[in-house]
Parts: sequence; C-alpha cells; structure tokens
Amino acid sequence: MMSELFDLIVIGGGPGGYTAAAKASALGGKVALVERGALGGTCLNQGCIPTKTLLKSTEVLEIVKKAKDFGVDISQIEVSLEKMQDRKQTIIKRLNAGVEFFMRNNKIQIISGEGKITRTDEVTISTLSEQIVLKTRNIIIATGSQPTAIPGLEPDGHWIMNSDHALRLSSIPAKLLIIGGGAIGVEFASIYQKLGAQVTLVEAMDRILPFADGEVSNALKLLMTREKIVVLTETKVDGIHKSEEGLLVNVETPKGLKEIQVDKVLVAVGRRPDYESLGLAEIGLQVDKGKITVNSKMETSIPNIYAIGDVTGGILLAHVASAEGTVAAANAMGKQNHMNYSVVPSCIYTSPELASVGLSEEQAISQGTDIVIGKSQFVGSGKALAMGENKGLVKIIAEAGSGKILGVHILGPQATSLISEAALAIKLGATVEDVADTIHAHPSLPETLMEAAEQAVRLICSGK
Repeated sequence: MMSELFDLIVIGGGPGGYTAAAKASALGGKVALVERGALGGTCLNQGCIPTKTLLKSTEVLEIVKKAKDFGVDISQIEVSLEKMQDRKQTIIKRLNAGVEFFMRNNKIQIISGEGKITRTDEVTISTLSEQIVLKTRNIIIATGSQPTAIPGLEPDGHWIMNSDHALRLSSIPAKLLIIGGGAIGVEFASIYQKLGAQVTLVEAMDRILPFADGEVSNALKLLMTREKIVVLTETKVDGIHKSEEGLLVNVETPKGLKEIQVDKVLVAVGRRPDYESLGLAEIGLQVDKGKITVNSKMETSIPNIYAIGDVTGGILLAHVASAEGTVAAANAMGKQNHMNYSVVPSCIYTSPELASVGLSEEQAISQGTDIVIGKSQFVGSGKALAMGENKGLVKIIAEAGSGKILGVHILGPQATSLISEAALAIKLGATVEDVADTIHAHPSLPETLMEAAEQAVRLICSGK
C-alpha cells in the first residue's frame, strides 16, 4: 500500500499518455504513468513505427530494383525478411528507451502493471509481484485500442491474422487477401506486394479509404492496381474454408460470388477502444456505443477523470491522442483548455503516400460552400522526376469568393511531410493567393503545392 498522493495518474503509456504525463509534470504536478506493456503504446510497438520501418525497407527494395534507371548496376538483390524484422525491433527498442528516458527526465514515476480504477480517486495496479494502490486527484485514461475482429473470422495468428500478427511474419505469403480498405489495409497491401506477395484487397464500401477525398482515393486505387494489387470494392467476404492448397475465400462482389485461393488472410477492418479491464462500470463512468464519452475538455462523465486517444473512439491518430493528452493534462492541473479538431492532418503511408487536411471536395459541397479546386500533377515536377517518383497530384479546395483554403489533399512522394505546409496554411486562415505568392525553393516537391494554388487563383480571377 502506497500512501503518497499524486496530482495525476495516467493509465496507458502511448503517445497520448506519455505526452499527457509530461505536460502535467511541466505544470508542476506529481505524476505517475501506468503501463502494462512496453512504453510507446500501439503506435510505437504495433502500429505507426513498425509499419513505417517495414515500408522503408520496401522502398529501398524498389529503389534497388530500379537502380539501372539511375545509372547504378546492382548484379544481385537478396531480400531478408529476418533482417528487416530485426531492424524494426531495434528501432522499437531504441524508441522505447527514449520514451522511458523522457518520462524519468520529467520526474514521472513509471509503474509496470495492469491499472484499474477502483475509486474516482484511486488506481489499483496489479504488477508481477504485488498489488499497488495509488491515491490521486485526477486520472487520465489513455489505454488505446485493439484490432477489431469479424465474427466467424477471428484471428488465429496463422491462417487468419490481424495487424499485430502481420508485423511479425517470418515468411512472405505467396498469396495474401486483406479484408478492409482503410489506412491499415492499404498500407499492408503496399508492404507485402513489394515483398513479392500477390495481394487482393477487399473493401465493403464503394471505394478504398472511404473517408478520404474521392478523387484522390480513386487515384490511389488506380496506382495500386497498376502495381498488380487486386482491389475489390463493394465486396464482402462470405466465408473461408481450408483446403490442401491453403485457404479458399468466398467473396460476394457486385458481379456475383467469387472464390479466391490464398495462403493467408489479414483482417484489417479497424480498431476498437480498449477499456474492459479498467472497472469503469463499477465507478459509474459513462460509456456509449463502445467508447468512453468525453467533452471538448476531454472530461468523462466523472469530473476528475479524463479520457484521450483511441479509447474515446474519435480520430484514431497518434498525433490527435498527443494533442488530446496535452489538453486533458492542462485541465487536470487547473486550466480550462478545449480540444480543436478543425486542422488535423491525416497521413497514409502507401507508395506513393497520401495525406490530407481540412475538407474533402465532397464535404465542402455538402456544406453548400461555393468552391474552386486547384490541381497540379507531380509528373511536371523536376524534383519528382529526378527522384523517379512522379506519380500523383496536389488538390486544393478553396472558397470561391475569398480564396480561403478549406482543404488540401496530396497523393505523391513525401506527401506526409508536404501536408504540414497545408496544415499551417489552414490554421492561419491563408488563401490560395498567399500560398501562390510565397516563394518556394526550386527544384522541390512543395512547388507542386504552389502550382495547385496558382491554378486556383487563376480560376478565381476568371470567375469560373
């Protein structure tokens, strides 16, 4: 039994949790961070970092395959999935250690164990050797999410996988079927296609990435198809059966039933909030439709208990969790901060990358806004041509009258970095003229953003 009183206990050591802990400590709070696994959460250990590490390996592989186009002759190419996995684990461990150093440097007490909220001012932690009871003035729930399963298609880690399993494969399946055309599905499709698998991607909606801008989503689908990834939209899996050759997957397509033979199936239909072990029902904390209900201050139905990140069922992005963690921690320390979701960049690490911020064309039209759209293709970019990565486009959506930028969507090389200029522009209320009049370095990829803005300016000036 520990008698010390904390100002804040954070349950969950992912990007939201450790950011919240650091913020509260910086504001003078006595803080404890409870984590049952490795520090860094899903993002660092089973999500963002490991997938991007493997994606980089596949990018290097693609460059090596095209080396002759750059005047470099490489006689033999060998792919070692084992070494790729080793590199991935090395990076994860290094970042784990970095998070731990960050916490200790901020005088945050790290406790390894399973946290449960036993009272509104009390957290009980089950460690390997004992139970620890901590008293606290405030609690932040940052326990994240876990992969969603489809009834009847529960992952076994061998034949049927979830995203966690897909990151730990020791060999490349010859034929892989992925269920779900969201961010997770398309990223894994990109990874395993480049590693040599024949990939079929199945999506129930009428297009992949259904929440992205339609034109850009369809452009990515076309590029994936050219890479020989089979993309089946408006399609559902009707059943899976084992055979001598592997798995037979029955899918219901707009053209009727189809049977596909594969070696493995990856279920990538999203993630669900993970809070079952917290004891929320016992303390009367409100949960609605499988997610913890919060307000703009990240407060739950119990005033001194906050929830952030995936567990709230909102925007499932690490950088959103971090922003929510900063707001929640400040409020736990007596501030009155509110979360603003108006400028949230979304990044999908396919090849080429897709990134967006602000409104899609469909969203702007549904709001009744009179818009102009400026576009520019990377095929005309000298920098992109020199890189050998000239696929994709920049699309800017702006108000027709004022030219104020409402949304930017980028499909192309380094899109996930380029989107930051667009996010800042929207945050500052910039117009397409502001971007068009800003001198951009030449040759560079951001010139394509400038050129899209220039086209939008021309359309506004012409009254179209």
